[in-house]
Amino acid sequence: MRRGAGRGGAGSGRRPGRYVAALLVPALLLGGCAQSVRPIERLGKKAAEGVRPHGAAHDQAYRRWGLTEPLARPPQPAARALVLTPPDAVHRPLPLPVDHVATRDRVVFLTYDDGADKDPRFVDMVRELRLPVSMFLTDSIAGPGYGHFARLHRQGAGIENHALEHHALPALPYAGQRAEICGQQDRLRSRLGLRARLFRPPYGAYDTTTLRAAADCGISAVVLWRAAMTPDGLVYTHGEHHLRPGDIILVGPDGATGRTLRERTARVLRRAQQRGLTAGRLEDYL
Repeated sequence: MRRGAGRGGAGSGRRPGRYVAALLVPALLLGGCAQSVRPIERLGKKAAEGVRPHGAAHDQAYRRWGLTEPLARPPQPAARALVLTPPDAVHRPLPLPVDHVATRDRVVFLTYDDGADKDPRFVDMVRELRLPVSMFLTDSIAGPGYGHFARLHRQGAGIENHALEHHALPALPYAGQRAEICGQQDRLRSRLGLRARLFRPPYGAYDTTTLRAAADCGISAVVLWRAAMTPDGLVYTHGEHHLRPGDIILVGPDGATGRTLRERTARVLRRAQQRGLTAGRLEDYL
């Protein structure tokens, strides 16, 4: 079982069998703090590296949303490849848990869990900044507010699967795990008319049974994270304590300071801009 702090987790590219034995203690996610990074050139000077600015009309919105410079438009990604492990002796190929996308594009990916925060102004932020985000929804938390997520989806947000209830899946047998994942697939289809390809297990906890159940429910990748925005700033599950191209970021809750989802998102974007990065659409890469 692999476990992360909060409502998500972090993984690596090792084979699923290694995940069964490995346990990521929740304190790991909270144990390291992001190091300070030195401001670098404005993203407008990064065009040669494949990061292009938005049009002038959209550049006018950045200050309103707490940014100090316009948000650069991500480059066009290469063709997407399914993220799968080799099949076992009985079942179809298993989705590979990922917390980082192997890409040279100077992008990071913003992800949000559960669906408890339904701030309508966040929809305005996504629209005005053309901000690519991925929302992993749990029915027992997101409902009955699916209308909010339908509005986000119309602005280009990805809507993905975070299970029907927020149970730790490895405690359940295959039938129970499949019911949690496929049940949320059915709920997203009936409420929003879409079929999710990506799945984040509650608490980041999963085992090989979780991967089998996810594959049987039509999931192509199990999405974890390498970095998380916490009340204390960005923290990392492993590797360098700074953002890298391809990092998947969880924009987590902030009950300690009361920052809004918009403010937390702006904090992540400012840190990404300091590293010469911008936000990319996760569904274009996985």
